[in-house]
Order: sequence, then structure tokens, then C-alpha cells
Amino acid sequence: MDHPDRIEHRLTDLEVKASFTEDMLDQLNQVIVRQQDQIDRLQRELSELRERRPAAEDGAFRSLRDELPPHY
Repeated sequence: MDHPDRIEHRLTDLEVKASFTEDMLDQLNQVIVRQQDQIDRLQRELSELRERRPAAEDGAFRSLRDELPPHY
């Protein structure tokens, strides 16, 4: 059987590891929340851009000539 001091040391090590693990999990959760907020914002912006797009662009073929800069 292990010596009581050894058991106490092992228990302390496990508590420290659990504490670091909890801290890391909290940090990762915060990152996930920020990323989800960013994804939601980008989806809203994309929807707004699609709504602003002229109806003529929905399925019409666009020639490269339509893309020429105005100085041509």
C-alpha cells in the first residue's frame, strides 16, 4: 500500500491537473462563442448583400466585357 504522503502528493497533482483542464475548457468555450458570433454576423452580412444585389444578376450570364473598367 502507498504511503499516505505519496497518496496526498498524487491527489494534489490530480487536483492541479483538473484545475488546469477546467481553465483550458473555459478558454476554449470562450473561443467557440466568439467564433459562433462571428459566423452569425457573417451570415447576416451575406444575406444583406444578397438582398441588395440587383435582380438582373440572379441568373443572367455576364460577359467579361461587362467587367471592363470605365476608361475603356
